[in-house]
Amino acid sequence: MIKAVTGTKDILPAEIPGWKYLESVVERIFRSFNYKEIRTPVFEETGLFARGIGEETDIVGKEMYTFIDRSETSITLKPEMTASVVRAYIEHSLGKQQQLNKLYYLSPMFRQERPQAGRQRQFHQFGCEALGSASPLLDAEIIIVAFSILKELGLKDIKVKLNSLGVPSSRENYKKILREFLKGSVKKLSEDSRKRYDANILRIFDSKIECDQEVMKDAPLLLDFIDEESKNDFELVKTLLTQSGIPFEVDPRLVRGLDYYTKTTFEIVSGKVGAQSALCGGGRYDLLIEQLGGVPAPGVGFAAGMERILLACENERTLNLPPESIDIYIIKLDKELTAAAFQTVLELRKSRLTAELDYLDRSVKAQMREANKLNARFVLFVGGDEYKSGKLNLKNMSTGEQRLFGMNDFQQIVQLIKM
Repeated sequence: MIKAVTGTKDILPAEIPGWKYLESVVERIFRSFNYKEIRTPVFEETGLFARGIGEETDIVGKEMYTFIDRSETSITLKPEMTASVVRAYIEHSLGKQQQLNKLYYLSPMFRQERPQAGRQRQFHQFGCEALGSASPLLDAEIIIVAFSILKELGLKDIKVKLNSLGVPSSRENYKKILREFLKGSVKKLSEDSRKRYDANILRIFDSKIECDQEVMKDAPLLLDFIDEESKNDFELVKTLLTQSGIPFEVDPRLVRGLDYYTKTTFEIVSGKVGAQSALCGGGRYDLLIEQLGGVPAPGVGFAAGMERILLACENERTLNLPPESIDIYIIKLDKELTAAAFQTVLELRKSRLTAELDYLDRSVKAQMREANKLNARFVLFVGGDEYKSGKLNLKNMSTGEQRLFGMNDFQQIVQLIKM
């Protein structure tokens, strides 16, 4: 038997209501903040991610799904969305159409990671990018948007973690200080962290390996070395979040795994999803648009993992969605009325009702069981003595009440069901 590829997962009909509800909350809250939806292709030229995310990141170095297509172009299934949105922003000159573009998305992503709870190789994210303004108000706004979505879903075991990475110049100075601090301890680090010492030293803070944490516990912190402008912006973001009632904690060891971040960065984490606790994360990236060939413009955004959020909702039991139902089920009492029952169900569907009938030639009793299984609100009986006398029998499944309607009273049936 051929099975789904490792790291991919079928989303079955029983799971779809949860996904639909999450998507509806995401779209409603983004619209309330005046973000417009954008959709980009599932794959891009590989150079976009190598330039945008950074050659030395784990994503580019280890995790991307990359292949050569028939035109000998290196193509990559997108591992994240920010670079794709920025590419579209540049390509379509969105900055010339209006100075500030507030964009949101829901999209599949692809990374060849080790599958675990809440982490798949094909996964889904929603997120946003606000392009064209350096205002810290937007930093605060995107955190408020992300927090609002998670709270709307009923999640309680969540917290916002904040840090500032400063501007590149202050960060580069800090890297020299950190490298000097670690110089005598490199041999004590894990193999991955020894590689990061030269390639991406800040990511050592991300390590969960005990020997790395022991070495890093007394390391100097970037937040103590950032520039004055970044400090002022960070203080304003904290003030705005406090005024908005968003609880947060400053985590000076929080770093993001992508090279393009500057200034304020954040994560929202949950205690209900296991080791992979981050539900969403993001921050400011004021140099990325220029880095990808566009006219220099600042940007800020976040991305959230939909599988992890749904797992957190499941573990906190917050989704309590009503069972799926249909409006009406057609029960055929006489086999010779198959065509008539089929036409009836089509007419009901034309009236924008969710209608179903039996396709398996089952008994009336079995058809009633199916109507109950589908949680049908009404049942319409086609056949029997009533049908011979020009009547249709409609049963309200919640009250048990039955009413007869003439063949010409079809719209009355429709209106009753829609009430």
